[in-house]
Formats: sequence, C-alpha cells, structure tokens
Amino acid sequence: MKSKIIAALVLLVFTASCGEYEKILKSTDYELKKNKAIAYYEDGKYIKASELLSMVLPRYRATEEAENLTWLGAKSYYGMRDYLTASAAFRNFAETFPYSEHSEEATFMAAYCDYLQSPRPSLDQSMTVTAIEGFIYFQRRFPASDKIEESNVLIKELEDKLVEKSFLSARLYYDLGEYRAAVVALANSLKEYPETKYREEMMFLRLESTYLYAVNSVADRQQERYQEALDEYYSFIEEFPDTKYGRDVERIYSSTARFLNIDVSN
Repeated sequence: MKSKIIAALVLLVFTASCGEYEKILKSTDYELKKNKAIAYYEDGKYIKASELLSMVLPRYRATEEAENLTWLGAKSYYGMRDYLTASAAFRNFAETFPYSEHSEEATFMAAYCDYLQSPRPSLDQSMTVTAIEGFIYFQRRFPASDKIEESNVLIKELEDKLVEKSFLSARLYYDLGEYRAAVVALANSLKEYPETKYREEMMFLRLESTYLYAVNSVADRQQERYQEALDEYYSFIEEFPDTKYGRDVERIYSSTARFLNIDVSN
C-alpha cells in the first residue's frame, strides 16, 4: 500500500512538472522563458533548457544577455550529447563572441565535439580530419592555453586512426587479390605516413604484392615484374634484416631468383 502511495505521488509530481513546462512553452512571457531555461540548465535538464533557449534567443540577440544565453545553448547541446549540433553551436559562439571569456573553451569544445564523433578506423574518416583541423586551429589561436597538451594527445589519437584507415584500405586490395592496386596503395600510404607502426607489415605486403603481380602476369611482362620484385626484396631486407616475415621473404627471393636465373648458392 505504501509503495502505491509513493508511486502515485511521483506520478503526480511528474505530471505537474510536465504541465508547468508545457505552460512555459506556450507563454508569451519571454523573461519567464529565459529564467526557466537557465534554471533547467542548472538542474541538468538540457533538453528543456535547449528548447526554451532556442525560443528566447532571437528576442535577446541584440542585448547584453545574448552572449550568456548563446553559451548556455551550446553547453545544453553538449549536455544532451548532440555533438554534431554542439560543435556547430560552439563554433558559432567563438565566431560571434571572439573576445568572450568563453571564446577559448568554445573553440576547444567545437573540435572536441568533432573528436567525439570520430568513428572507428574502418569507417569514413572525414570527421576525424575535421577534428584534427579544429584542434590545430585552436592551438594557433590560443597558443598559451593550458589545453594545448590535451589537444596534442587528442590529435595524436586521431592521426593514429588515419594511419590505421590508410593501412586497412591498402591491405584491402591485397586481400582481394588486386596486387597491382595493392602495390600502389601501399606505396602511397607509406609515403604519407612513413613512421607508421604498420611499416614492416606494409613493406612486406608491398613486396609480396609485387611478387604475386609478377607471378600472375603475362609471359612477356614477367621478366620486368620479377625484377621489380627483386628490387622490393632488397629494399625490404635492408630495412628489416631481422624481420618476423623472414621465411616468407626468403621464399619470395628464392622463387624470384630462380626465374631470373640468379645463383643463390652463395
């Protein structure tokens, strides 16, 4: 019985709260709406705060309160985890109020919201690039900020995603047996990210792709392409003499040498 009474009271309070909010939405008292929007924000009720702020902002856009209301609007979107809208709102705030005390934080948060939208490496990385550009812009605009170190850490994390995406895209050609395309893609990825942690694997895949491309070539092009495989072998073994792919590398070399009539007895 007691639990039913408590449940009924909770429902009554909830219904009254919703009724109050509906009345505020319909009200033409913009001062009331503004004050309730601020109160909702402070209570962590970001959806209600955001809806009311979007209604009152046009009325206060040319007033001294516009800056604070715009800031609360951006923060409300962030509180709602609507990072796409929040990013645009923070960026708009920084552009509209460049001398605000919140300008530095807004610029950082615009990039941070993009960072939060960056997907796993196997997916399209447009947002990752946008986030990196946002942090670089932040660093240039606020070089003395105490968030520079944090932004560097986040940039590195985002760049690692781009490196992995490049690696996965290049490897896909290899997995599909498109060896000529794999050679080109792997070479481009290595050129763009020469310090990648995948360098040894990518160099090996380029060597094997070059070799397999030669194996599957028409007879009158095999001599030239086996020679390219041999060149790749020397490049690889010079950089990774103690490679974990040693057995496969030597297999490729022996097969290539036999085709090119190279004496491997020494």
